[in-house]
Amino acid sequence: MLKTLEKPEHGGENHVLFDRLSALDIAAYVVDGVDLSPGAAIPSDGDVRIDRALAGFLFTCGPEHIRHPEPIEGGPEGARYPLHGSFAGTAVSHTEMASGGSECTATIEVTLADGGQARVERKWRIDAERKEVVLEDRVVNAGASAFPPMMMYHVNIAGRLLGPDTRIVSASIDGGESGWRFGDGESAHFCLPAAVGPDGWSDVSLAALAGLYGRGLKVRFRADTLPFLQMWRCQRGEADVISIEPVSHRIAKRPVLQAAGELVPLQPGEAKSYAIAFGVA
Repeated sequence: MLKTLEKPEHGGENHVLFDRLSALDIAAYVVDGVDLSPGAAIPSDGDVRIDRALAGFLFTCGPEHIRHPEPIEGGPEGARYPLHGSFAGTAVSHTEMASGGSECTATIEVTLADGGQARVERKWRIDAERKEVVLEDRVVNAGASAFPPMMMYHVNIAGRLLGPDTRIVSASIDGGESGWRFGDGESAHFCLPAAVGPDGWSDVSLAALAGLYGRGLKVRFRADTLPFLQMWRCQRGEADVISIEPVSHRIAKRPVLQAAGELVPLQPGEAKSYAIAFGVA
């Protein structure tokens, strides 16, 4: 658990609770006594790994596949990449917390669906100056053959915290902002090229969260390796969740991405880095 960023304005302790059984993702993010994660108010795709991960505040999909299952190129008959890839649901055997509780690191060994091996060197830290939580991931090809890395970070927010005045604010969106209930029907998503700031990062905010005293959640991410902003919402039955999802690839099937040269192989021993940050203001 990372310690608070600052003295809470409304009382209670702010903290980040990690899930060691799911790749050191975030099970809960509690701000002024309010947990932003959706908990049980999520839809199920029938994969217990993802059901567990989606109920938390942040989960990571990858490192060899994102989104829905697809056939493994050149693999055995019927072999498929799993929902959201192989990373979610991978247990962490060892973590190290810095004194003072401002930084936590872990190394996660991931067996890929195609038989390869990856190592994710993960570091969570508090940026006291910016008052935000920062995640830095280094994905290393630890196997004997190349694979194209794909990563997506799902920041899941409980729909119960949103109100009629809640809006999405980002330079990536046409006009700079929109209402949070985008699209038609009970569920919708979009994926847009991320607008890049002078520091090479992109950002998006959910502003005026009614269940968080009118404050907003801001998410920033490195746009060189996460060049797309995807968002998803679901208000269907008992499900009530909205997700901010910085992602490495646009929405398209793997053969389409491959033909367009967008699945760039990571050779054995090579590494690629990603970063995302968030905070409440």
